[in-house]
Amino acid sequence: MLDVIQTPGFQQRFFFLAKRFVAGETADEAMDAVAALNAAGMTATLDFLGEDVTQRDEAERTRDAYLALLSAIRRRGVETNVSVKLTAMGLLVDEDFAFANLRTILDDAARNADPFVRIDMEGSAVTGATLRVFERAFAHTRNVGPVLQAYLKRTPADVERMIALGARVRLCKGAYGESPDVAYKAMPTIRRECLRSAEALLERGVYPAIATHDERIIAAVERFARDRGIGRDRFEFQMLYGVRPDVQLRLVADGYRLRVYVPYGTHWAGYFYRRITERPENALFALRSIVAR
Repeated sequence: MLDVIQTPGFQQRFFFLAKRFVAGETADEAMDAVAALNAAGMTATLDFLGEDVTQRDEAERTRDAYLALLSAIRRRGVETNVSVKLTAMGLLVDEDFAFANLRTILDDAARNADPFVRIDMEGSAVTGATLRVFERAFAHTRNVGPVLQAYLKRTPADVERMIALGARVRLCKGAYGESPDVAYKAMPTIRRECLRSAEALLERGVYPAIATHDERIIAAVERFARDRGIGRDRFEFQMLYGVRPDVQLRLVADGYRLRVYVPYGTHWAGYFYRRITERPENALFALRSIVAR
């Protein structure tokens, strides 16, 4: 299925399928979505969709799209930072090349009200390289932080490394298909690992982002923070655009900080595929989009 929906023709004709989860195909559309989130008391992180780039010129175009995005954020004055995937920056071409592109973005982001840049985590094949590039960038500026995926068996050690560095971590369950050699597969185990890492980050980390739509994990984080006297200004919840908006509004109403991950762009297929395969409800939303036309 993924091979089919990644074709340019499919993506041009069937964007309506992804509209619940992707804010638009242009930066202006994405900015409008962020403005609406801000009005509802939420902040955002914008992601220009694209990954697994294997050509230097394509990576440079993606870098330049981020520079244009950062400029647009300054003009609009919306409350958002940006997220980048290193394979879109050329990680599969050359690690030094990806780092140079990332550093250009970091330097430009420093001009924004929120200068932070999140480095998204991708499949386990590039986890090590992603964290190496992150550490190089972190030596340049503290306004950068990685995503760690709780289902990877290496993550507890990575959490401790990030705590020691003083890095801001976004913790999520993980959404890529991985082998049982490197990742836990059973959901009760993934929840356990996610909570274990969340507790370490909440107690000893620097402003962690707990990224989940799982209400059991959210409730457990709320209890842990309350029991340990961890203020709501010391962490934030993060959720995906279009996923569990009712829970997003509830968290804001309860006084928690909430940041919404807002993807946009024409290369939406891989992101959309992960959303509809990770939760049956998301596939149902896509089917409703077809019926409604």
